[in-house]
Amino acid sequence: MKKITALALIAIALVACKKETKTVTRVDPKTGKTETVTVEVSEEEASKPKAIADSSGVFKQKFILDKGVTYPLVSYQREIQSLNTPDGKTMSATTETTDEMSVTVNDFKDNIYDLTLNMVGKRMSNTSNGKTVSIDTKQAAPKEEALKMDYLVSKGLAGNKLNVKMDAYGNIKSVTGFDVVYNNLKKAIAGTVKDTKQQNAFIESFKTGFNEAMMKEQLGKNLKLLPAKGAKIGDKWTDSEDIVPGKVKQTLTFTLTKVEDGKAEISVTGVIPSKSDKQTQNGMTHTMSVGGTESGKIIIDENTGWLLNQNLSIKTNQKESVSDGKQTQSMSKNSTTSIIINPSYK
Repeated sequence: MKKITALALIAIALVACKKETKTVTRVDPKTGKTETVTVEVSEEEASKPKAIADSSGVFKQKFILDKGVTYPLVSYQREIQSLNTPDGKTMSATTETTDEMSVTVNDFKDNIYDLTLNMVGKRMSNTSNGKTVSIDTKQAAPKEEALKMDYLVSKGLAGNKLNVKMDAYGNIKSVTGFDVVYNNLKKAIAGTVKDTKQQNAFIESFKTGFNEAMMKEQLGKNLKLLPAKGAKIGDKWTDSEDIVPGKVKQTLTFTLTKVEDGKAEISVTGVIPSKSDKQTQNGMTHTMSVGGTESGKIIIDENTGWLLNQNLSIKTNQKESVSDGKQTQSMSKNSTTSIIINPSYK
């Protein structure tokens, strides 16, 4: 009887020590780089509720984030433009921008996450006519005079932090800490913009595009990715936004395509409806038309609810012409823009 009991205890111990694995994307605290790694978890942890939970075939999103862990939120954008001029020439340019950010979980109480949004750094580059100019907040200031202000602004933002309160379902309750950011930015430009009134005017202008309302909207779009009522595999939902305020509206269609292997995948399709505008003044008629498409996919971590990767491609076509009734000059511009969140995800 004692031998059987001993064997049973050994069996219980083996079960308790059994390990499972899961894949996580996080920021390496030593290097600051985003990495995707496989880690061991106990059977107990593996059996915990998932962030992308299935209830009778309906998947809903919530966040199950670990205290003390830093999650990546790096944004990369590349725009390739091709311009056909009235004299028949073709010009091209490529612009790339990387905003390196991350989010650290400080605490979770009463269904509210206390988060720190880390503004790590920024890189921008532009290539045209075979020449590339760039700025990088982790490098020295550029030699080109035209880039120095952009560098000072980006440098002034790098290293700042904002405090974010978010509930477990991805609703952003507040974003605070902007006054410190504005003050640091003012100090960063003071060496170039000597006049105090001009400094204040610049900061006031900057506030219109960088404030709590803007950041709440941006974070909400990047993090709250499934509809509140949930979605079944194959379900579709839409979202609209102005491309040109009051004139051109873009509608995106999202489809939950699958939830498997620890990930939820959403496909994205959209159309920028063709719009045209014609105006005549002083005997000259100016005509312009624009349209385009968007496509891509979004991948969410099934265990945490965090955005692992977003990869969208936007293609637009624009045509313009000017005519005096006898002669017409035309030009066209095609652009392809890639917007990627967490580009290091594989």
